[in-house]
Amino acid sequence: MSDEHGQDGDSPRRPDLPPGRAGQLLHLADYEPVQMERILGELRGYWEGLRQGRAIPDRADVEPRGIRRALDYAFILERIAPGAARFRLAGRHLIDLMGMEVRGMPLCALLNTSSRGRLSDVLESVFRGPQIAEIVLDSPAGYGRPALAGRMLLLPLRSDLGDVTRALGCLVAEGQIGESPRRFDLLSDAEFPVIPGARVLEPSPSRPGFAEAPPRWSGAPPADPASPLPADASPEARRARFRIVSNDKPPRPPGIRF
Repeated sequence: MSDEHGQDGDSPRRPDLPPGRAGQLLHLADYEPVQMERILGELRGYWEGLRQGRAIPDRADVEPRGIRRALDYAFILERIAPGAARFRLAGRHLIDLMGMEVRGMPLCALLNTSSRGRLSDVLESVFRGPQIAEIVLDSPAGYGRPALAGRMLLLPLRSDLGDVTRALGCLVAEGQIGESPRRFDLLSDAEFPVIPGARVLEPSPSRPGFAEAPPRWSGAPPADPASPLPADASPEARRARFRIVSNDKPPRPPGIRF
């Protein structure tokens, strides 16, 4: 069905546009820029509302409709090892930053190599505390990549088994994304207790050699290989005496057996 202007009744032509001229495509982001504090505050408030007298809410309590305005920036993590977690769910903003689907990827994939050790320490403190963490991020400008400023929020959750191995979080980056993937440097982090007044667990290196240099070994010097082993020597001590013996003889010609 058409109206008097010859257009479909469901989408009449605007009278202020000349015939044959299409309207201008506008982006909502031009009128509603990213409000970092509002998104972080909304997700934090939603998490607080899920607690209902508990210290940590359950993963099963989280519903997408409860965080509609922050949904594009939100994600849910699963702890897979000390200091490591992967995305179970992730919003559109994170997909745009990486230029690919991030579900199943580790959280550290969003950061540059030099910042992954500290991220691991902070992440482990969120699960072990449990506690809340807020991280300040920065992605320097490069070819085809304008500078980005970001913030990340991590909020602990309990799994179906009752252990704190899940986290609700969000990542908000201000600026044009440009060429993906975009990765960030960790500038600073702050940790907060889930119960006001409780002690905060300071992030510490999750394992030697990952976030800090390993301690120097202060044990006894290695034993002389020629000295005999005691009768009660451990299997480890005996294996330490194994030597690699090389054979310098030329290979046997094929077809000849002895």
